[in-house]
Amino acid sequence: VSGLAAQADAAPPLDERAALAAGEAAIGRVVPDYVLLDRQGREVKLSSYRGKPLLVSFIYTGCFQICPATTRALHEAVKGLDKLLAPDQFNVVSIGFNQPADSPQALKSFATQYGINQPNWDFLSPPAALVPKLAEDFGFVYAASPAGFDHVLQVSIVDAEGRIVRQVYGEIVAPGELGEPLKMLIAGTPVQSNELLETLMDRVRVVCTVYDPKTGTYRVDYTLPIQIAGGVMFFVLMLMFFFNEWRSNRKSARNKGVRSA
Repeated sequence: VSGLAAQADAAPPLDERAALAAGEAAIGRVVPDYVLLDRQGREVKLSSYRGKPLLVSFIYTGCFQICPATTRALHEAVKGLDKLLAPDQFNVVSIGFNQPADSPQALKSFATQYGINQPNWDFLSPPAALVPKLAEDFGFVYAASPAGFDHVLQVSIVDAEGRIVRQVYGEIVAPGELGEPLKMLIAGTPVQSNELLETLMDRVRVVCTVYDPKTGTYRVDYTLPIQIAGGVMFFVLMLMFFFNEWRSNRKSARNKGVRSA
């Protein structure tokens, strides 16, 4: 991976709590009017999206696992919004933050590869010098590593005036997590803030990428969902055990009643 990843050896590891705090601190911030390039290499001002709610995600095209998975999940969520909203009521932007690798052509190939052709979804390439400030304004934190980047998976929801009103975290984004805030924005209703930082931390641990030195790739840490699944399985097994015990005792009592008669 070129660009910022060349500094991986000197970069500190991602601090999940600090990254999440930065994302939450960006809520209420009006994003400056940056100029980026679309997939055709044409200049696009972020202010051109004002007037409608906007969903913003950060990706890098050199990622072969996490960014494609989260982009596909966002794609499914956006398609799921068709039941709640019309496509012309909101816009979506994916920003390639690994410059110069995330060129307009690279983003065009990325979108084509994953079948994203919605007319209200753009892929934008910022100048390399602009990336740190752009990411900071959106509360997006990333850290270079030998295999690429580690970053919190988030979608920023921006209102019609260009103000960030909510961050949605997670590898899988349900349509309702985006649809409800979007409907509130379109209706002119204030969007409520996220849960407490401590609550969000549990979710971030699930979706943060983890570098595996054995394979040289990123993976998602599924420790928490595995633990939850194990707990549910234990609970189900205990219910089955007690049900079988109850049924055996009832059958035994019934048999005793028959013999007594």
